[in-house]
Amino acid sequence: MRAIWKGHIRFSLVTIPIRMYSAIVSGSTISFRQLHKEDNGRIGYQKVCKVCEENVTASDIVKGYEYEPDQYVIVENDDLQKIKLKSTKVIDIEAFVDEEEVNPALFDTPYFAGPDGEVATKAYSLLRQTLKDSGKLGIGKVVLRDKENIVLIAPEGPGLMMYKLRYPKELRNIEQVPNVESIDADEAQLKLAATLVDSMAKPFADLELEDKYKQAVMDIVEAKIEGKEIVVSPEEETPVVDIMTALQESIDLAKTQKKPLKKATGKKSKEDKDKKTA
Repeated sequence: MRAIWKGHIRFSLVTIPIRMYSAIVSGSTISFRQLHKEDNGRIGYQKVCKVCEENVTASDIVKGYEYEPDQYVIVENDDLQKIKLKSTKVIDIEAFVDEEEVNPALFDTPYFAGPDGEVATKAYSLLRQTLKDSGKLGIGKVVLRDKENIVLIAPEGPGLMMYKLRYPKELRNIEQVPNVESIDADEAQLKLAATLVDSMAKPFADLELEDKYKQAVMDIVEAKIEGKEIVVSPEEETPVVDIMTALQESIDLAKTQKKPLKKATGKKSKEDKDKKTA
């Protein structure tokens, strides 16, 4: 695994050399090219001025901030260079916060943080264990690509995860969503819903989470390459039923899908006997 950033985590007088690694597998998404229908030529794009309708090049383009409708202030590259932040290669932890205080919607890009060399492993492990035992998360700042970013540092297995966070002011308020309001649920419905949740509970690690859409697209691509006809089964419409009936039928279905536990017999299997005699 190749590091994409090298620097230090610093809190108070403690400094830990680290390397940052991408936690996302690249190339996991399917992309398409836009082609000309007549000859499969790839489509290019030209930048056109909406006033004079002329094609423009990169040298003809400037940055403008619209402070009133159709009124712009021009910001030159030299202006931006004056406020360009210098990368310090240091992640300064500003504070440690409780995990439940951080809104999950703030989480952006995940990274792995590893110790930079054997010398850093002891201090690195100390920070990881301290975060794990305390239930705290580190919140810090770092300059990446001329921009100051908020990062969150959390323990993950034998190491540390680092998440780039969105700024809180970037999030909208959920109360702005239409028809969102607190309504007291019917007691009978609530009881059935709780039973349904319990019957469907299972460890996250046991879930088979796969990108079925990606596989379906690849099946289509492969079928077209081989000249096969693509057949898709029509989706059946789900009949609308009242919520109490739906809850009860869902509970019954969940019970039938659960595998029954095997009763212990006290007898050893043939495989276990073979291991013992081996």
